Amino acid sequence: SSLTQAPRQHIRSLFPVASPEDERKIMCYFYQTRWTCGYWRWGQFKQQCNKEYRTGETNMICAVAGMTADANILINYARQAAQRYLLTYNEDIPCEQLVRRLCDLKQGYTQHGGLRPFGVSFIYAGWDPKRQFQLYQSNPSGNYGGWKATAVGANRASAESLLKQDYKEDCKLTDACGLAVKVLSKTMDSTKLSAEKLEFATVGQTSDGKIYHRLWSAEEIKQLLKEHDLAKDESAEDK
Repeated sequence: SSLTQAPRQHIRSLFPVASPEDERKIMCYFYQTRWTCGYWRWGQFKQQCNKEYRTGETNMICAVAGMTADANILINYARQAAQRYLLTYNEDIPCEQLVRRLCDLKQGYTQHGGLRPFGVSFIYAGWDPKRQFQLYQSNPSGNYGGWKATAVGANRASAESLLKQDYKEDCKLTDACGLAVKVLSKTMDSTKLSAEKLEFATVGQTSDGKIYHRLWSAEEIKQLLKEHDLAKDESAEDK
């Protein structure tokens, strides 16, 4: 079945980040019932990253494929819009409303001579009380949509093809982790992966309703790769 627009369900996220040494990098997210793949560079989850951003206080994260300089302008615009909404209404901006504002700006740059479109595609992951966890994608033209699974960046078609085949509506987080590393192993140059070239994080909701982000340790990533027989042989590499 083809990728279809997503139902509004509780979801979590898992995203690995490839290292700068690898020219073809794929980022995969899992949201309990949704996956997304994108083109990311190495960066610390809680620090400044090349292609990973928080747009609101806690409720949204986005990844970008394309020109980082253009992305910085759009991210600053999104952050200001989110902060203005928070100041006015004392609550986080609804995810789709923020996505729509950003896409309106992107689309405006396609209408006039002498202006060029922003050369970036975004994947947005977020949560709000109305629609719970959500996943969106937008392209340089300003079009956007909500998805169960999608991809941007290098090897997008290959990643989406794998997701179409193996994605299941009722998959658990552990199953999703396995699918993430499978997609990475088949869309990167090497079929064996190492924790040094990947970064995983989970986004979820606590029992008291708080949204959290947790960065996986290198040991946790190594264990995941070993469970799926995708870990690179470090001893052979040293030789």
